[in-house]
Amino acid sequence: MSAEYATFGLAPAMRAGGVLANGEYQVHRDFVDFIVNGRPLLFQLSDLDAVSPLASDIPPAIFTAHVRRLLLEAEAPLADGRYVIYGCPECEGLDCGAVTAVIERAADGSDDFVWRDFAWQTGERADLELNGYHGIGPFRFRGEAYRSALGQLLTEEEPTARRRVLLIGARVAVLAKLAAALRTIGIGAEITHDAAGVPPEELRTYGAVAFGRAVPDAERAGVRAAFEAAGVSVAYVDGHAPVIPLLVAQIEYALDRRPLEQRRLTRLTATPRAAHVEITSTCRVTLTAYRLDRLYRTHVHEIFDGVLEPGEHRIVFDPKAVKGRSFVVARTTGSVLVAP
Repeated sequence: MSAEYATFGLAPAMRAGGVLANGEYQVHRDFVDFIVNGRPLLFQLSDLDAVSPLASDIPPAIFTAHVRRLLLEAEAPLADGRYVIYGCPECEGLDCGAVTAVIERAADGSDDFVWRDFAWQTGERADLELNGYHGIGPFRFRGEAYRSALGQLLTEEEPTARRRVLLIGARVAVLAKLAAALRTIGIGAEITHDAAGVPPEELRTYGAVAFGRAVPDAERAGVRAAFEAAGVSVAYVDGHAPVIPLLVAQIEYALDRRPLEQRRLTRLTATPRAAHVEITSTCRVTLTAYRLDRLYRTHVHEIFDGVLEPGEHRIVFDPKAVKGRSFVVARTTGSVLVAP
């Protein structure tokens, strides 16, 4: 099959971390995704929980090595000229599986780059017959645009995202548990009463500020003023309830700065009888309800877990699951939303 011309670009992406309903943790990962013909390539493959090799939390030397491999300035890391396009977000080996492809110069002697023979690979060699992505590619990228996009990563001083969160609230015990949960999934978190006197260079390391419900308006205004004076744009989160998985989900959403077209999950609303979700590509979606009873005890209900097609969906659930003060968290492999 001949390779058709496709547009190539890069965009910040994330694999949303979280405290799951079963008590397990999912690590947060920031990475650079490949945008092919205007859409994240990851979305065009399948519902994979994966990240590209261009992750922000790897050492700069390794990050640079990955970029140079994609530019064909270094040898392919796998047999048959294959490169890892997406891998496991928890480890770097092939044991968990990875999406690989052959990357080469166009056969006609032009300056173009070709990505072909995409496959799911778990061993030394890829089995295209059994595990090939037969409907994906080959893609031919114009050399100048391809090199320009990847070369920009080598000129940036720091490819990392701001993954620190400032926590402000009256309930120290809740803040301590929230900070511990965030650090466990790979997000830095600090607790304070205000941001006055904090050097601007430190404020620039934060991507979000989370306020507890009891924080007075004057204190909130002071924090916002400190960030504005430092010229820092951050996301502000008003905590819904002292439920750690719920607060983590809110913060993950706040840290996601991607445009809607580069997310899988774009909308979530909920009523006492149903949740309405909108997604952009086929993926697994989970819905979890967190309910506080009159004694402020937390009750967790798993509402839905299944694969949905692109579009809008109405998911009916038992009204008892959201009786009283309740919140619904929707998750895909890369996005999270919260709705009361």
